[in-house]
Amino acid sequence: MSNDALLRLDGVHTHIGAYHILHGVDFEVPAGQVTMLLGRNGAGKTTTLRTIMGLWQASRGQVSFDGQPIQRRSTPDIAQLGIAYVPESMGIFSDLSVRENLLLAARGARHVDDIDTRRLEWLFGLFPAIRKFWLYPAGKLSGGQKQMLAICRAMVEPRRLLLIDEPSKGLAPAIVQNLIAALRELKATQTTVLLVEQNFAMARALGDRVAVMDDGRVVHRGRMAELVEDEGLQHRLLGLSLGAHQ
Repeated sequence: MSNDALLRLDGVHTHIGAYHILHGVDFEVPAGQVTMLLGRNGAGKTTTLRTIMGLWQASRGQVSFDGQPIQRRSTPDIAQLGIAYVPESMGIFSDLSVRENLLLAARGARHVDDIDTRRLEWLFGLFPAIRKFWLYPAGKLSGGQKQMLAICRAMVEPRRLLLIDEPSKGLAPAIVQNLIAALRELKATQTTVLLVEQNFAMARALGDRVAVMDDGRVVHRGRMAELVEDEGLQHRLLGLSLGAHQ
């Protein structure tokens, strides 16, 4: 295992019922960097995130976090290690306020006053809409505001690793740019992130490393900058050019 790898997958297979979804997935997520997990729809990206979190169990292979195997641990145990997951569905509670959603995500906090004030102010700085709509029902937020709340829920306590699944999906371009700016600030704190994305402007803006999946396998891994610079590789791996998706 590389010295700087916080997360590593070695030969990971995942079955869901009769379906064999992951076929020996191998890649590393270096500490303090943003690793992009790219690929066409149905390539196995979401299944990979869910397998890391223990929501689906690997049928073969090893998932290692900070050098320790976690593929047989329960999801709550994995979360206790400092791993947070923002699913594509966002996972917020629509009938609860923004404040109540964050309070539920803060383990051990019974009242908002129990949440670290400096951390809360930092989140407000990243996502000003969270402060503005503090007492609003989360279900009444816009799609972009809901995504920001979902990320804040994952970050309300210090986490060692964030798994984020397609945060820009369905958002207007201006909102995507706001999200990129906020995630850039998060990246500047050396937070380790594994980010699934279809928006290649976001991938280019945020990614340090990249792993590209196809049909349940990783078919390319390397520096994001190398993929950005090689249009032929983009076409071969993804069927499109990053340059065409500014």
